[in-house]
Amino acid sequence: MEKADRNQFSKARLLVVGDVMLDRYWFGDTGRISPEAPVPVVQVAKIDERLGGAANVARNASALGAKTTILGVIGQDEAGKRVEQLLQESGVQSQLQADSMVPTTVKLRVIARQQQLIRLDFEETPSQNSLDEKLKRFESLLPQVDVVILSDYGKGALEQVSAMIALAKANKKLVLVDPKGDAYSKYKGATVLTPNRSELRQVIGQWSDEADLTKRAQSLRQELELSALLLTRSEEGMTLFTEKGTEHVRAQAREVFDVSGAGDTVIATLAVAMAAGWPLERAMALANRAGGIVVGKLGTATVSAEELQ
Repeated sequence: MEKADRNQFSKARLLVVGDVMLDRYWFGDTGRISPEAPVPVVQVAKIDERLGGAANVARNASALGAKTTILGVIGQDEAGKRVEQLLQESGVQSQLQADSMVPTTVKLRVIARQQQLIRLDFEETPSQNSLDEKLKRFESLLPQVDVVILSDYGKGALEQVSAMIALAKANKKLVLVDPKGDAYSKYKGATVLTPNRSELRQVIGQWSDEADLTKRAQSLRQELELSALLLTRSEEGMTLFTEKGTEHVRAQAREVFDVSGAGDTVIATLAVAMAAGWPLERAMALANRAGGIVVGKLGTATVSAEELQ
């Protein structure tokens, strides 16, 4: 990446919409079993809190220098306040909707001796009032951005995803979607869809070889009227399916430490590069490099423009 590229990135304007989460990590040591039940007792010595889900996507885009706004739903609780604080520290403009009816989505991981012992999830579907208010806010924010990222973690914040794609397209905005589940018809008309292998397999079935994969992926792309489908394949790299054909890049990870949040880094990097006017193929190569760097870090992490050099 050249200095000129970084200047382009600083002018990029992104809107990230989706399931906002707080990732909590409780680190400690364990040397005994509880007398109450056959489970280890962890003496918590350190607590780490990071933005998760769509908030991690926004954090990644901001780390690359892009002007980033996030839209989503949090609870009126301590975790929601912490999310707002972390967004502010990350340079992300918050347009989060506080919902008194639901808690902020939290994933709490307890880790001892470098092993995750348990993960506790706190989550509820946002209320209809919050979702309706969010859709109005989404429409009002569209004129101020270049690219929209829809980060779907299946927690309910993107219930109106079809309407959002239609509004973004009417405003001539690029729309990138990180999908969830096996019903992709709701993403029809998006610019780029970025499923991983297991997510795509749920939709098109198990492919027998590369030719079979290409046939199925291109058929899905045409059916959903996408400009491109970008398949992220972990150690196999990435494959881009477009009208022109397919293009593949090999994985660049030197050492895989933690894959959590890698998809967030990939879609954020891709979106920032596209907002800066990069062609899809070049944007994919940069996103691939960013994904290779972030899997060498613990938990949800970011990649800076300097690291990408």
